[in-house]
Amino acid sequence: MSRPLVLSEDRLFPADPATRAIARRLYGEVRALPILSPHGHTDPAWFAGNAAFANPADLLLAPDHYLFRMLYSQGVGIDRLRVARRGEGPTGDPREAWRLFAANFHLFRGTPSALWLNHVFAEVFGLTVALEAATADHYYDVMDAALKTEAFRPRALFERFGIEVIATTESPSDDLVHHRAIRASGWSGRVITAYRPDPVIDCEHEAFAEALNAFAALSGQDVGTWKGYLEAHRIRRAAFAEMGATSTDHGHPTAATLDLSPPEAEALFETVIAGRATPAEAEAFRAQMLTEMARMSLDDGLVMQIHPGSFRNHNARLFEGFGRDKGADIPTRTDYVRALKPLLDRFGNETALTLILFTLDETAYARELAPLAGHYPILKLGPAWWFHDSPEGMRRFREQTTETAGFYNTVGFNDDTRAFLSIPARHDVARRIDCGFLARLVAEHRLDEDEAAETARDLAYRLPKQAYKL
Repeated sequence: MSRPLVLSEDRLFPADPATRAIARRLYGEVRALPILSPHGHTDPAWFAGNAAFANPADLLLAPDHYLFRMLYSQGVGIDRLRVARRGEGPTGDPREAWRLFAANFHLFRGTPSALWLNHVFAEVFGLTVALEAATADHYYDVMDAALKTEAFRPRALFERFGIEVIATTESPSDDLVHHRAIRASGWSGRVITAYRPDPVIDCEHEAFAEALNAFAALSGQDVGTWKGYLEAHRIRRAAFAEMGATSTDHGHPTAATLDLSPPEAEALFETVIAGRATPAEAEAFRAQMLTEMARMSLDDGLVMQIHPGSFRNHNARLFEGFGRDKGADIPTRTDYVRALKPLLDRFGNETALTLILFTLDETAYARELAPLAGHYPILKLGPAWWFHDSPEGMRRFREQTTETAGFYNTVGFNDDTRAFLSIPARHDVARRIDCGFLARLVAEHRLDEDEAAETARDLAYRLPKQAYKL
């Protein structure tokens, strides 16, 4: 007999009964608030075309590196999970891929992926038995049938989930055709873009030359000159803002910044564009461009986000066979105090600029990030990100940053996901964890309950709306 799938109403709340009761009341204040998703990686084509999703495996498995990285660690080839090799389409039968996943679902016990997926299964699809090998076909049939209905098309789900706004992420070499189609369609759902210039800044990116060509064509500038290159950024940023962008996003290996003189910056650019940059010079150029992006943000008002600290594509064979974002990105130690100083010396006291900092290095929270954000007007702390987007990671974030940066130098929660159906689940987890943390402060008489309720609402809704200018 299959095990029932039951989502406890008290999941993630404190075990102490009195504190749990406070958390329940606080959660009641925020559970139905609209979802703001100011940073993510869903495909704008979904909302432009509003076509039905193909099947459960291609929707839930193939885009989600949280899932296939775990299976890969247990010896399961990711091509068996409908992940396409470079230059090819997905292979194998999607039902067989789902069966393989279901037979291995026990690997996710205790992980945030299991929390999110069980929420999707129960709340989105109405499934009532647990996923395992014996229920794989039942799951597939129920979900496949649902995905063929109008109620499960992207726009209908967007509205059902209570999403007020969602930001996708595009490169300056993207023509934003899907965002223009969404706008022209007359649909009221708010899907905006975000400016992610990494492919035209990072000369070590494998698509750098190709991206520069598209960058030149779309901007109409000679990007082989420093002046033309900077002007191309200004032009593309304006085009992104026209499609709703309120932010830029920078996924550099480190948080390094530089503030070179104009002649020094131009000389470095000429080395980069000529293809002669050493690894140190490539890093220096990325560092200088963060300062240049900050300068442009003062002019056009786009909020900056920095996501450093990931050793991207660590598995060379997987990268060669399948490309980027296949679960082989590994956190590294990250310095912020010294790395950000050149940018902060130039812009740190500006009140018209917002720079949101993320980290994969939790050791930096209390030592560096909270003190920095607790002082510099431009800095805000992004939520626990990626490998720390988990109940424990969220608790550690609050515990290590609140005493120095407070709640109001943070920006609430963003889901940073390609897994569209998991967005409500991720926000629900964050709201429950924040309510549990606030409940403890109330129980310890460090916060009045009315203050905690207001703070919970701010973390879930007002702070992200304010920080991202939504």
